[in-house]
Amino acid sequence: MEVKEFCDRYYVDRNGTASLKWDALQTRFGDPDLISMWVADMEFRTPECVTDALAKRVAHGIFGYSFVPDSYYEAVMDWEKDHHGYQLKKEWMRVSPGVVAALYWSVNMYTQPGDSVIIMTPVYYPFHNCVKDSGRNLVTCDLIYDQGVYTIDYEGFEKAIVENGVKMYILCSPHNPAGRVWKEEELERMLEICARHNVLVISDEIHQDLVFGGHKHIPAATIAGGRYADRMITAFASSKTFNLATCLTSTIVIENEELRKTWDDFVKVYNSVEVNVFGITAVEAALRGGEEWYQGVKKVICSNYETVVEEMKEFPGVHIAPLEGTYLVFMDLRNYVPADDVRDFTQEKCRLAVDYGEWFGENWKGFIRLNMGTHPDIVKKAVENIKENLRKRNA
Repeated sequence: MEVKEFCDRYYVDRNGTASLKWDALQTRFGDPDLISMWVADMEFRTPECVTDALAKRVAHGIFGYSFVPDSYYEAVMDWEKDHHGYQLKKEWMRVSPGVVAALYWSVNMYTQPGDSVIIMTPVYYPFHNCVKDSGRNLVTCDLIYDQGVYTIDYEGFEKAIVENGVKMYILCSPHNPAGRVWKEEELERMLEICARHNVLVISDEIHQDLVFGGHKHIPAATIAGGRYADRMITAFASSKTFNLATCLTSTIVIENEELRKTWDDFVKVYNSVEVNVFGITAVEAALRGGEEWYQGVKKVICSNYETVVEEMKEFPGVHIAPLEGTYLVFMDLRNYVPADDVRDFTQEKCRLAVDYGEWFGENWKGFIRLNMGTHPDIVKKAVENIKENLRKRNA
């Protein structure tokens, strides 16, 4: 399915639908009339297989207690094997109400108050929050940055682990917002450092399906033939892939039996709730029947990214991270706009609601993150506004 056909078929105006992305602009940004390019969800209806499955479930009319059926696990296992070469076992798998919830749970079940947890910045802000909110010591290691390209500071990473007695590393793979899809050798070097210092790895792989340009997502648990999987928890979901965020259904993979028992004991005490039957239904349907939609939305994301890159060539000092993975573009405006002025420039002048660089780490002020999971016309308007105001500013 090509870009225009996909957009004509699935684009929806979300205003007036209690959309966080659009209807909470006054609350989040103090201005209801911005072009919304921030939080990571899309303006595209989920595939018909999902709405059909949910309609069938609703028509049944019974919303009593349920459980996760074998068919859900089978759908997840088939998808992981077919798309990522990861051969899962049912006994390794658990379900959580979202990856962010799983991050919070993991910090609280596998570390103690005051323990150090490390993240690589700039990175998704709930990584910061789940550590600080839980009374743990947040340790950050900046990625090495060079004109839009991000690489790993292995020496700084290991030094921070040793100096702070780090107990846990929260890995973002693919990396949000840097857009990196980590290569096998990069993952192995990170994981080897963690293994050497007995650091538990929580691997957030929620963007695993959204990779582009010949890049390949490699599940961290499969690195070196699974050598590091015994000290790892992997979390992923269909929420980004198929725009199912509020279905609140994510899959957690824990190969180590002792770590699984810790997970189960914690959940029994702190989250003893029944399964969300609508989330289970939606995810299973998407994984079974959503391939055409999935391929179509990837074309839209690629096209939108290419539009941004092409249009911004007028300003070569604006550094745009290559989009290897995710549908989020991280843009460095500092060569044209002082870091302290970027928020005013973006919101007041360009009329955009974006995620700001400092949300992802204290050293990233002057960057903005733009969402490519939307209609091309919205992306074009956003880029036109940026260009127009850069021209005015630099006239």
